[in-house]
Amino acid sequence: MSTTVMATSSNYWEDLRKQARQLENELDLKLVSFSKLCTSYRGGHDQQERDSRSESFGPFQDNMLVAMTSEVEQLLSKLSTVNDKMAEYTNTPGALSHNAALRHTLQRHRDILQDYTHEFHKTKSNFLSLREREDLLGSVHRDIESYKSSSGVNNRRSELFLKEHEHLRNSNSLIDNAISIAMATKENITFQRGMLKSIQTRVTTLANRFPAINSLIQKIDLRKRRDSLILGGVIGICTILLLLYTFH
Repeated sequence: MSTTVMATSSNYWEDLRKQARQLENELDLKLVSFSKLCTSYRGGHDQQERDSRSESFGPFQDNMLVAMTSEVEQLLSKLSTVNDKMAEYTNTPGALSHNAALRHTLQRHRDILQDYTHEFHKTKSNFLSLREREDLLGSVHRDIESYKSSSGVNNRRSELFLKEHEHLRNSNSLIDNAISIAMATKENITFQRGMLKSIQTRVTTLANRFPAINSLIQKIDLRKRRDSLILGGVIGICTILLLLYTFH
């Protein structure tokens, strides 16, 4: 009877881990698509191209963004729920014998959830800033056109407005290029993170199967922390000595 309960409990934990990994994979793909969709929200090089985009692709893109935002938020919520269930399982009496390994696995899934949540909010914030800048540039251009049509006498002021608009457009182009480079870098990092996550999963699996390996990993972590504290203390002492030497 006890063996049957332990087997059922183990199956429940493995089912939760499978759900978490599936949701994490879905989130990874959704966040990449969401990031690409956000960075594609850009106007043309002149107002005519920007107006054409707004009349055709703009509303469709906005609907896609709303739908994808909702999907990502739902996946994050589901993954958070699965993590909560895993946390409850680690506190059950049947899981106390493997509590250290289970908590290590749970913490890894929580870290992944935190990373995905931060990445989603950051991408969403960048997109809102980009759309606000696009709206501002459109408003400036409309003001210039309105001024030119209502008063064709003061050409000098119109030229100043046009130069300012050209400056803003060039700045916007530079910012767009910078964002493109940043997103390409992020996609590369995301790919590398996926590889590291796969390697970490294999190491964790081996650690759960062989307690000696798990103990060795914990000792390595403790030694890393100790070395970090020693290095931090040495740097702090050197900094204090340098400051004392500088002011005396």
